[in-house]
Amino acid sequence: MTEPYDVILHTDGACSGNPGPGGWAYLLAHPTSERIEKHADAEPHTTNNRMELTAVIRGLEALKATRRWRVKVVSDSTYVVLGMNDWLPTWLANDWRRGRKAGAKPVKNVDLWKQLHALCQQFDVTFEHTKAHAGHPANEECDRMAVAAIRHLREN
Repeated sequence: MTEPYDVILHTDGACSGNPGPGGWAYLLAHPTSERIEKHADAEPHTTNNRMELTAVIRGLEALKATRRWRVKVVSDSTYVVLGMNDWLPTWLANDWRRGRKAGAKPVKNVDLWKQLHALCQQFDVTFEHTKAHAGHPANEECDRMAVAAIRHLREN
């Protein structure tokens, strides 16, 4: 039996103050080969939601677009999961605005949502929520990596 996903992308973002210095991390797990790739980085002034989105974007960018990967994104961010699973069709219908009326405000973090949406067109992506700080090993590892990236940014 083949795996339902080629890759499972675990992600997390963190912020020390909101806004403040922030970190993001991803862990790409390849179920068939058991290969794991991880990466984290930080930004000096950002928000938690931007870091959550950046983690998913960077993880998807790490995949080579030479094939249509089946990707399951596992995130503890309800913002990311609801955005991609529920809110996106409305945003697209409203030209990335939070309503149809004249003067409706743009979606917050629209630059990152547009990047994420474009990346998801290259692959077969599903989004799944996991509870934060609940002992999920890959989520806990991403959290440690994102926090460590903030610490590294502050020390350098």
